[in-house]
Amino acid sequence: MPSDKESQETKPLNNNNTNGNGSASSKPKIQPKYSIHRDVLTHEVVIKQTGYAARDKSIPSSLRNCWYTWSFFSLFTGVIPILQWLPKYSPRRDLPGDIIAGFTVAIMNIPHGMAYGLLAGVSAGNGLYMAVFPVLVYMFLGTSKHISIGTFAVASMMTRKVVDTYSNVEDHPHYAVSVTNAPTSPLALLNATATILPADPITKLEVVTSLALTVGIVNLLMAFLRLGTLASLLSDPLVNGFTTAAACHVVTAQLKDVLGISVARYKGAFKIIYTLIDVIKGVPDTNLVNFGFCVGVIVFMTICNECLKPCLSKRCRFPFPAELIMVIGGTLISKWFDLHDEFDVNLVGNIPSGLPEPVMPRLDLVSKVAVDSIAIAVVTYSIIMSMGLTFAKKHGYEVRANQELFAMGVGNVVGGFFSCIPMACSLSRSVIQDQTGGVSQIASLVSASLVVVTLMWIGPFFSSLPRCVLAGVIIVALKPMFMQARELKKFSKQGKLEMFTWISTFLCVVLIDIDIGLLIGICISLLALYIKGLKPYSCLLGYMPEAPGVYMDLNQHRNAMQVPETRIFRYSGSLNFATSLFFRRALYEAVGLDKIPPTKSSDNSNSNSKSPSRGSKSSYSPVSQNGGKAVSVQFTESTPSAFKVLILDFSMLGHIDVAGCRTLSDVSKELKARGARLLLASPVDRVYDTLVHSMALSEGPFEIFPTLHDCVEYANACRTA
Repeated sequence: MPSDKESQETKPLNNNNTNGNGSASSKPKIQPKYSIHRDVLTHEVVIKQTGYAARDKSIPSSLRNCWYTWSFFSLFTGVIPILQWLPKYSPRRDLPGDIIAGFTVAIMNIPHGMAYGLLAGVSAGNGLYMAVFPVLVYMFLGTSKHISIGTFAVASMMTRKVVDTYSNVEDHPHYAVSVTNAPTSPLALLNATATILPADPITKLEVVTSLALTVGIVNLLMAFLRLGTLASLLSDPLVNGFTTAAACHVVTAQLKDVLGISVARYKGAFKIIYTLIDVIKGVPDTNLVNFGFCVGVIVFMTICNECLKPCLSKRCRFPFPAELIMVIGGTLISKWFDLHDEFDVNLVGNIPSGLPEPVMPRLDLVSKVAVDSIAIAVVTYSIIMSMGLTFAKKHGYEVRANQELFAMGVGNVVGGFFSCIPMACSLSRSVIQDQTGGVSQIASLVSASLVVVTLMWIGPFFSSLPRCVLAGVIIVALKPMFMQARELKKFSKQGKLEMFTWISTFLCVVLIDIDIGLLIGICISLLALYIKGLKPYSCLLGYMPEAPGVYMDLNQHRNAMQVPETRIFRYSGSLNFATSLFFRRALYEAVGLDKIPPTKSSDNSNSNSKSPSRGSKSSYSPVSQNGGKAVSVQFTESTPSAFKVLILDFSMLGHIDVAGCRTLSDVSKELKARGARLLLASPVDRVYDTLVHSMALSEGPFEIFPTLHDCVEYANACRTA
């Protein structure tokens, strides 16, 4: 029972619309009815009676409003969002869940960081640094409470492409001289090194740090220019096809570690095909111990993900740490059986203990990696923003797009000084952080602290980890990205343009390259968006005999009747310089205006109204129920010229410019030449303002009405006058 204090706004309009269980889903016992008796209103009368005033769009007014609403405290807390949610943080309520989530994410961060660090072309330690510095920056500046910042397969693969393009030496070039043949004298050593190193040596780490700095600068520029809505241009088919294709590149890059063979690195178009050809040629040289170890890792990880984890998740809050078990187990097996020396199994290599010292990235490389950084910045931002919006919608808070760009920019700049690759967001770790009870970025602080402990004291232990173990972890982790291909069926049902966007993006990324394929996919997605916007929805409307004032699409509702001697044309979308041609073409095709001969004689108009035409209904045709045939079906055919009034329903028109108003003026003049008149119905305020402004510029004049029914009644009155 509702309380007596309940406001009238919260009560239902009809008290009989609840069933016995108190549900409001049942129909009322008495069908509600309404009847309105008033004069037909023009839009000018409504404007005067409601006291409407157009919004002041001048620059002084905008500056004045900005000054009145400006607050230094709000600006400061908006730039540093942790100041907004930390005072509301309850340690008793929220801290246990954040500790559990942080511990769980840290367990996943260790194998993921090492694996994706190697995937990016640098050391495993650089991937672990990603779980510390960018995470701490995002904790202070980010607006999402649940995403897990760090490494991601797609970002690592795009970074690897830049590393292979611009690096020309290893991170430790003096190791390139063979120890057995190393010269003894310092002069001979200097000459030997000089013959190996190029004139301008560029290490992989230098490329990565410069790339992270450049990506951060791009993010900051996007935030300054308020380009937070840029991610909305990346449609779902584009992102889906791109990430699926990028997963193909990631798996291809791991095949050499799976088989334990050496494969040449290719650059440019069709490199994935050339790499597969070399892998197939190198199959006879497969290291069987390496291959068997990797297959065992894949089988174990698959069983854990498909069987053990779902079963244990019902009984335990902690997910089964399969990745960490394989990393620790693989390291112990490698040490006990001496896999590197005995079976020539490639290892991860040296992981230095402790945290890296801040080093200034090479600024001369910023110009070289600038173009690639734009693509990485857009992709990583779209991934972070999409995941952030998903969790924000689930938990009921706001994620601010431009603040996310600012957080990413600062995080990448700081990461560039601490040997980090460009930051992204992990889908799997974010889901785990949410499922294990994480409620804020305090979970990221706990995770980063545990990773720091690993780097300080446990990092060198993983130096003996076989690379094939990390290859197996990466391949299994990419299963959800490959399963995205099933979404192609959904996109095909949405439309041909969506399916074409997915297929073209996937093929271009796989066959050509990641960045070029992404650029082509963006162009195709924008072209599809332009095509959809260029051809908005339009139709002719008719009325329901049983319910006057309700107007339906004549093409979809076969029992709707056409208003006598009146055509009602509904147009949705925008009417501007780009769509005016389509508007005119759709209007002429719908009402047959181009088939009406110019005349000003009322006699000709009356004679035209008696001539027959096909496909225009002006009388109600009853249709029997249950698919039976109608008893009496009568259609009154009339010519396209049999109308005296053309009504344009602009209730779904969102924008009109001066070119669109000029098009309306041309249509009005053509109608007058053919003995008809033009009426406009239901424009929104911004459209009405533009129409009034255009009439001040000698366009029109236009007869405007607040509702479609007012316009129809006015047309009937004029017709019968």
